[in-house]
Formats: sequence, structure tokens, C-alpha cells
Amino acid sequence: MSDSRVDAVSAPAPAVPPAASGAAAGPVLAAASGAAAPAGAGPVLAARGLTVRIDGATLLDGVDFTASTGRVHALIGPNGAGKSTLLGVLAGDTGAVAAGTVAMLGRPVGAWSLKELARQRAVLTQEHQVSFPFPVREVVAMGRHPWARTPAADDDDAEVERAMADADVAHLGERTVPSLSGGERARVALARVVAQQAEVLLLDEPTAALDLKHQEDVMRLARAHAAAGRTVVVVLHELNVAAAYADDITLLRRGRVVATGSPAEVLTAERIEEVYGQAVDVTPHPRTGAPLVLPVR
Repeated sequence: MSDSRVDAVSAPAPAVPPAASGAAAGPVLAAASGAAAPAGAGPVLAARGLTVRIDGATLLDGVDFTASTGRVHALIGPNGAGKSTLLGVLAGDTGAVAAGTVAMLGRPVGAWSLKELARQRAVLTQEHQVSFPFPVREVVAMGRHPWARTPAADDDDAEVERAMADADVAHLGERTVPSLSGGERARVALARVVAQQAEVLLLDEPTAALDLKHQEDVMRLARAHAAAGRTVVVVLHELNVAAAYADDITLLRRGRVVATGSPAEVLTAERIEEVYGQAVDVTPHPRTGAPLVLPVR
């Protein structure tokens, strides 16, 4: 069902890129202090033969996908490729599955209760508008709701403060969300997700509205969570960001998997031009060795 599939299972696991591992200092690593999932337990997320149809349109067509503990897995592809749809199905938020299976920790996603899902996985969607004038700190604290009336609730204040620091919104704590810029709102939404302290992070275009520094901060945070034993799946449009920070990449086109593997395996000039319709040069980054994608102009 793939056009040109790379066998990710047989590929060697790539090392953490130097660009990611170089950010060891600062609060960005502090968020990843929760209990790590057991290593070697198999894929945390697995989809097999996944087909999704909405209003007569096939958004996913026979997709196979796995994501494992301790890794950042990027979903890339042109507009309309099915990236956000796949992320939503993995999260248990999309009900229009016509065929196939989706499991989390070996259990069908549909068998988890909403409360169980909220404690196991945190989801950052593309749309995170808050129209009511809630203070930023209250919005971030909403991420702690799944842990209400549990022993973990004792950590609510500390987790909220830590998440706000990691997302660089601590100085905005008393501001109301409608008063913020688009990038600031995006970071508040990320802080809410981080405060949830779930073992699986599903992030849909978390860098889209951000400036250069905050894009890098977000991806360093994603790597930190993976290094702490969590599972991170992130939808990205920036191919060079995916190449720099992802352990695994799945490239989608028209609802189908084109290739899955390491950045070097997936991001070839021929495949990118075929899928995106744009000629590129792909060369190793002079410092990290990660693929560097340059449009031919």
C-alpha cells in the first residue's frame, strides 16, 4: 500500500542529533521528570491497515504506523496528506475509521475510557483558541484535570509552574489569553499539554506560529520528553526541523504512507521532488550530518 516504503524495522536506530542534545541546560529538560515507560515493551502506538473516510473522501488509505518509547516520530507530507487525521486517530479523537486497527500499549484505543486516555496521552491540536478571558496560569492548569482526586494532584502547582517555564510563558501567567499574540497562545497551549504529564505526546504542528528560537525550544522539549522515556509523535511541515530532531519519519501523500524510516532514509531528493513537486538538493548538515533540504531556486 506504500508507493516506495522504507523498512523502518530493519533500519538502525539513529543517534540523538547533536543539535538536539546540545540543549542540556535550562528548564527545557525539567519537564521530562515523570516516570518512564518500560523499555523494550514494543510499540506504544500501532495502526494497521488504517482507512478513514469522511463525507465520501478517503483521508487515510491502508496506513500502517508504529511509534515506540523514547523516540520522536515525525509525520510529514504536503497539505492534505492525512497527517493530522492520522494523529487524531492515534489519539482516539477521530471516529470515522472505515477499516483497520489502532492500539495504544497493545490495547485498542476505543477500549480506553476518556479519563484513561487523558492520563496516558496528551494532544496538541492545530486549533487551540480560547475565547474567554482566562488567565494563562488557569489555562495551563487545565492540563492537570485528568489527575484530579488522585495522589498526582499534589503535584499540580509544581507541574503547572514547570510547564510554563518550559514553554517560556511564566512571565505571562496573569495575562488573559485573548490579549496574547498568536505565538504566545501557541506556547500556552503547549504548556497545558506538557502540564498533563502524559506518557505519550501527540503534537500537531507545534512550531507553526512560532519564531525561530521558540521553534527550536519546542523541538528540544520534544527530544527531552523522548529521552525521559516518553513517546512523541509530531506533525511537521519544516523538513529540516524533522531531519534535525526526529528519530523516525513517516512521509504521507494522499492518505498513504510513502516511506518510513530514519531521516536519511526518507528524505532523499528524488522522493521529496516526487511527493512535493519541488526540486530540492539534499546535503549533510556540515556540523550534525543530518539531511539538509534546500529548494532548487
